[in-house]
Amino acid sequence: MTEKEKMLNGEYYDPYDATLVHLRENAQYLMDQYNHPGGGGKTRLLDMLFGYHADGASIRAPFFCDYGINIKVGRNFFANYNCTLLDVAKITIGNHVSLGPNVSLITATHPLDPMKRREGLELGLPITIGDDVWLGADVTVNPGVSIGDNTVIGAGSVVTKDMPPNVVAAGNPCRVIRALAASDE
Repeated sequence: MTEKEKMLNGEYYDPYDATLVHLRENAQYLMDQYNHPGGGGKTRLLDMLFGYHADGASIRAPFFCDYGINIKVGRNFFANYNCTLLDVAKITIGNHVSLGPNVSLITATHPLDPMKRREGLELGLPITIGDDVWLGADVTVNPGVSIGDNTVIGAGSVVTKDMPPNVVAAGNPCRVIRALAASDE
């Protein structure tokens, strides 16, 4: 099994593998162009970074990711300034999702065992975000978390566990505050 396959399977992998280094360097090159002030062709650069046409995606620079190719966004995705999507595992984002400034989706994690950390091993757990989700400013979503459809996560929250659909949640750690109501605007 290749290091890339291990990475995408949620197993320990060597991040210094030549293929992974090359993929990260390619993503860095594309991000440098994307984040350059006044740089044009943002849609084309996102398409190249993600490896497909992200229909209606709008990401305000600066934008940061590890690989890009492990990110799948739905239609009409919006991310405000300073979005970080560390995609050592799959990040799947539904349709009509909005991310406030400084949002971080972090799939990368490290071993708890210090000896394994010394070996330089890493692993990643996927993040899934449903349709019509809104993450407020400065939200961090931890590895392995899923957020259900229509959910709103309040600014400054750290999402450490799955969030159900149709709720408002906030805090550190993030917790459900209440269900969305038909009267919510």
